[in-house]
Amino acid sequence: MQLTDLAPWGESLRIAVEVIGTIAFALSGILAGVRKRMDMFGVAVLGFLSAYGGGTLRDILLERRPFFWVSQELMLWLVFALCIVVMLVNSRRPFRITPAAIQLADALGLGLFVASGVQASLASGMPMAVSVIMGIITGVFGGVMRDIACGEMPTAFFDHRPYAMCALVGGWVYAILAVYSSLAAWVIMFISTFIITGLRIAALAFNYRLPGWKKSPA
Repeated sequence: MQLTDLAPWGESLRIAVEVIGTIAFALSGILAGVRKRMDMFGVAVLGFLSAYGGGTLRDILLERRPFFWVSQELMLWLVFALCIVVMLVNSRRPFRITPAAIQLADALGLGLFVASGVQASLASGMPMAVSVIMGIITGVFGGVMRDIACGEMPTAFFDHRPYAMCALVGGWVYAILAVYSSLAAWVIMFISTFIITGLRIAALAFNYRLPGWKKSPA
């Protein structure tokens, strides 16, 4: 597929995916804030950091202006509305927020944002390897900022269950298919997102862990 084929249909697809990914990542941040018993402002900040952190860093590195969320006002209102809805529902009928609920929303956002990040980078004329790295940054760093704001070690840095590795695999799948195949943009997006989200959920479900550093004997 020629990279010019990403527009205009590919651009519309990227925006749609970023909206869905924004909602998924924002939800993971909002749930994390509610679980930490933050006030409404803190919950909103976590939602916005989770949703926009990775994509904003990608746009800074690619020198893309305006930032992806600045040109899509709907994204701002969606996150703000989601914050209010979750807070109101939880205040009327408190619900128990488990780590699994946050991880599920995070896995969906990871898949969607990595794919959209690779697509945006390829469309900007970046090489495949750089595009994959930008996709990983897009998908991972919103969660990193969320965890830091919660006063926790970022999951992407210490959880031996594959996280960034899932993004790496799915990102390369997207880049290779986009450059060398004749598949439609939406098909490539679906395949990449499915692989990333599926691998992450499978790692969580089966508690699969990558080898870690062994402690040296005292």
